[in-house]
Amino acid sequence: MATDYDAPRKTEEDLSEDSLQELQARRADKNSGVVDEDEAEAAEGFELPGADLSGEELSVRVLPRQADEFTCASCFLVHHRSQLAGERNGQPICSECAA
Repeated sequence: MATDYDAPRKTEEDLSEDSLQELQARRADKNSGVVDEDEAEAAEGFELPGADLSGEELSVRVLPRQADEFTCASCFLVHHRSQLAGERNGQPICSECAA
């Protein structure tokens, strides 16, 4: 970026006045940029290309909880016993939720 050394320089007072005026102008324009839009309504009309999965069927084999696993009382995920951090109110808590 080229610098024009012949241009008049601003003093500290000029800089503070300019910034104060800019702040006041921004405060006046603050409400002009507000858009009242419902996020849920905007998301309904948005579709990804090739995202129609209505005809697809999932085939996943679900296993019951194993003897060395537990269900976290906070996040309700099944974890291995190595991730058991302790108990809260008599219910097992994983290390991620305990942190």
